[in-house]
Amino acid sequence: MKKSLIALAALAASGLAMAQSSVTLYGVADVSLGYQSKNNDDTTGAFANGPLNNGTSRIGFRGVEDLGNGLKASFNFEQGVSLADGSSGGFQRQAWVALGGDFGLLRLGRATSPAGNARAVWDILGDPNYSVISNQFGYAGASGSRNNAQVLYVTPSFGGFSAQAAYVFEDNDYSEPDTADRNAKYELALMYENGPLAAALNYASADDWNKDRGNGVGTGKSNDAEGWELGASYDFGSFQLAASYHQGTFYGFSGNNAAFNGQDYKGASLSALVPFGAFSLGASVAYEDESDTTDALVEAKYALSNRTFIYGVYAYNEKATGKAGRIARPDDWGKDNFGIGIRHNF
Repeated sequence: MKKSLIALAALAASGLAMAQSSVTLYGVADVSLGYQSKNNDDTTGAFANGPLNNGTSRIGFRGVEDLGNGLKASFNFEQGVSLADGSSGGFQRQAWVALGGDFGLLRLGRATSPAGNARAVWDILGDPNYSVISNQFGYAGASGSRNNAQVLYVTPSFGGFSAQAAYVFEDNDYSEPDTADRNAKYELALMYENGPLAAALNYASADDWNKDRGNGVGTGKSNDAEGWELGASYDFGSFQLAASYHQGTFYGFSGNNAAFNGQDYKGASLSALVPFGAFSLGASVAYEDESDTTDALVEAKYALSNRTFIYGVYAYNEKATGKAGRIARPDDWGKDNFGIGIRHNF
């Protein structure tokens, strides 16, 4: 009898714990058809997780548990999925655990950086794969919007103001896939979101990013890299405008794009978005001064539901060799690129 009562009590306690926690399955499915001009060989066909997709297809799990007294534990595992062949690459997009409360949020693991989170605050086009802003300037100079082994602190919001600070220890690698060295990195971001106005200022510094990298750029030299950007958007009701300024040094690139590492950049962007019911028309232009290149795009969307939309994009990538000897990203793109696709969020 006692064993039965103990079992019932344990079951009740387990049910209470389960009632206080939740796990959500979510994801994105995105595929497009288009034409991509290149230096060597133009490409026409279906694109999955490429530069003519609105977003990268993914599947993820996130959960939260209420620990009581205002304290919550949460986690997120997210991996990319290719709609071309169904392959996946492990939880390379997000893999973290966090503890949050009145003090803010402490998140540990591979996660979006403050630079990536800051971009999301003001980019009215949603930082798509074909973003000319990311293609021209990266994320405060970094090749991607995530950090490995990141320690991230997010403050509570105070009247729309919030801040983020991240650190990657010297013995952790932040710049995949180039793992020839270990370096420290820190990032700071200040954000404001209140009513029609959104703005963010962020800064990143990476120590000795190229030391013993062997990538042909400053090999064996100690050379820090840093970058900062300021962006803001305003919703006028019938349309939205956004602008940004970027300056710093590129780092963390690999392959054919490794030549960007160590090169300075500076420039600005301007974007506009006009909604017409279920239809919206957006445009963005980004000018990079060091290479004297201008990238631009025009994007049209039609919402079939709250979670599914069709999109069309024309992306202009100036193929001029600038005074810094660089070519505009993505690698090997030509000037004129077209795509039409569908994206479903679940």
